[in-house]
Amino acid sequence: MLDAEYVLPLRWTDDADLADLTLYLRRLSTHIDVTVVDGSPPVLLRAHARAWSGIVRHVAPHDMHGANGKVRGVLTGLALTRHERIVIADDDIRHDPATLRALVAELRDADLVKPQNVFRPQPWHARWDTARSLVNRAVSADYPGTYAVRRRALPHGYDPDALFENLEMERTVRAAGGRVRSCPDLFVERRPPTTRHFLGQRVRQAYDSLAQPKRLCAELAILPTLLALRRRRGILALLALGAVALAERGRRRDGGRAVFPRLAAWWTPAWALERGLTSWIAVGLRLRGGVRYADTRVRLPATPLRVLRRRAEEGP
Repeated sequence: MLDAEYVLPLRWTDDADLADLTLYLRRLSTHIDVTVVDGSPPVLLRAHARAWSGIVRHVAPHDMHGANGKVRGVLTGLALTRHERIVIADDDIRHDPATLRALVAELRDADLVKPQNVFRPQPWHARWDTARSLVNRAVSADYPGTYAVRRRALPHGYDPDALFENLEMERTVRAAGGRVRSCPDLFVERRPPTTRHFLGQRVRQAYDSLAQPKRLCAELAILPTLLALRRRRGILALLALGAVALAERGRRRDGGRAVFPRLAAWWTPAWALERGLTSWIAVGLRLRGGVRYADTRVRLPATPLRVLRRRAEEGP
């Protein structure tokens, strides 16, 4: 058993994937202590308690403010954890013993560690979303659905009102002087969403860019550029090839060719076109009070790093 805790925040509206997740939790629990923080409706909460009895610690989230239910689940898990080293993972993440050991081991001289997710299997919409990951890898680092963190790095948690919770967590650790490590060569499988869920995520993911002004400006420039060059097909073709080349750079980085499909980068022009449109929709939603998330509306994408540093200096 690893000297670490696995925290899984959960909020389901149906149990279509219950058998698959139960099998995963059963295997997982032989390697690491597991806490599932379950914010599902009462009837599902009771069904999960029966299914996972004796396998994992199953709790409801603590009563606290915050528009982001996933963060409330993580904060509950952090408060209840029995270990200093913690693996946080979404319900679609599928660690194996090797990735768990490698991820936790990276905490020996870091406070927050992030691996690289890879969709398995790879339906069309997973390849579409993989293009986004490849671009992230090319210019910086991707934001996975699983992290390893030291409990001491988040003594007061992080803002549960932030939509882009991964960026908020990373910035909170950095603001307090913590060390954040990216491991782009540590690949962890992730189950793709349903097509319906994927389509519902397009604007919400674009809203995340409001927390990264330089990226937002680049994405907002896509649509005006395409409109200005609509009669210059040669230039448009070169821009599309440039986008593919950028994503291919991300695919080839740090052993990515072994796990990402050979043609994954060729989905990048389609993803860029989508992001060029949805980024403008996201800006419009910000002006109207925020984007819909679950059963609420969220305005804050993520807190600027300078603000978090000032708060860290001032103390709780």
